[in-house]
Amino acid sequence: MTSWIDQPDALASRLAAWAGQPLVALDTEFIRERTYYPQLALVQLAVPGEILLVDPLVPGMDEALRPLLLDASVTKLMHSASEDLQALLRGCQALPAPLFDTQVAAALCGLGAGLGYQKLVEQVTGVQLAKGETRSDWLRRPLSESQREYAADDVRHLHAVHALLDRELAERGRHDWLRQDAERALRGAADEGDDPWPHLALRSAQTLDREGQARLARLLRWREVQARRSDKPKGWVLDNELAVALARRPPRSLSEFHAVLDRSPKAPRKARGELFEVLSAPLSEQELSLPLADADGGDKARLKALQQAVATRAGELSLPEGLLCSRRHLEALLAGRGWPAALEGWRRELLEPVLSPILAGG
Repeated sequence: MTSWIDQPDALASRLAAWAGQPLVALDTEFIRERTYYPQLALVQLAVPGEILLVDPLVPGMDEALRPLLLDASVTKLMHSASEDLQALLRGCQALPAPLFDTQVAAALCGLGAGLGYQKLVEQVTGVQLAKGETRSDWLRRPLSESQREYAADDVRHLHAVHALLDRELAERGRHDWLRQDAERALRGAADEGDDPWPHLALRSAQTLDREGQARLARLLRWREVQARRSDKPKGWVLDNELAVALARRPPRSLSEFHAVLDRSPKAPRKARGELFEVLSAPLSEQELSLPLADADGGDKARLKALQQAVATRAGELSLPEGLLCSRRHLEALLAGRGWPAALEGWRRELLEPVLSPILAGG
């Protein structure tokens, strides 16, 4: 049975009836095309035999949802939860803990990295789900029957998927791995701390010299602040390509700066004066001491050896290499920036014995 819930009291009543349920399937629909923060547009909840489509646009619905999200006795079943977590935090001021992410669990069970929900459901249940409402406008009301059916499907099969993955994790002794990854995801969603080195996430930063990368890092930090303040997508504030171009050849005057921006169709229209000041201010010694984005990771031969060690370990464990350790994290290790937070826990326990000799060999 699927029910549309547009009254907080009705939701509270249904959730009270679910008391004692150890598992609740959870998904969201949100819109993020024109904003920095995701706009929560729909929340889907399910226990065996019942699905609730909850309208979070109704005043007071966030307060009615919050007790379930915070209930430590109820595990929330979600698939590829990272952006949903941000939407829930923004819309309900709460995160769903404890969390069982079926996409991560599937990867830990050796079923493949980054499996989409439709593909995973088909593998587990044989059911083929429709994809027609993927880019739908979830903020419009009323939702169409097609939208409601699509949304209900997103939680309808999570209990069946969980049952299989839970057994497989138990057989492989990897429940704790999943728990650690879920807790890290929740911490990441709650942490809005600024990335001190945002340039490292852009491959094009590798084409810049040290001063260019320092300017780029400064521009990207400014962009992050502006995007949050205005609740606009980062690319609307300052496009990546333009940011790299400005960092490479900073205009020498305000008039030259305006001329460069006027030639770019994606250039910002507002805050140009502030942006020019940010770009033209002298670089400090601290800024110039930043870690560099390096195409070879600083040492091509050792990077290749590290990648091979990860591939071998991943093969032994029947894990996707990217799930175990990404190239970006190997580059951080090679640059002497220590073990990234994403590798702490079970990953470091598995990798440190095989990576440390290679790192020490430099």
